[in-house]
Amino acid sequence: MPKCFSCKKELDISGKPARGDTCQFCTADLRCCYNCGFHDKAAYNECREAQAERVVNKDRSNFCDYFVFVGGRDGSGEDKAEDPLSGLKGLFGDD
Repeated sequence: MPKCFSCKKELDISGKPARGDTCQFCTADLRCCYNCGFHDKAAYNECREAQAERVVNKDRSNFCDYFVFVGGRDGSGEDKAEDPLSGLKGLFGDD
């Protein structure tokens, strides 16, 4: 279940949120870069979609055509694996 990037509470929502939709708990915008699957703090313009236009305010609602709602991403790395070597160890059979 997706979470709000701002308050981290679980949202009861299915599909893409509309541009004006907000979190029922903290009123943060839901259709924003921080809730998008393409958002990546390390990527150019903080977006992995090469054709997306630059968005300055990542926490505000926008008109991006490439938005994919995943929820709960704030660019801090929390959504990534805790130990990046764990995948490599499993791949090479090294426990």
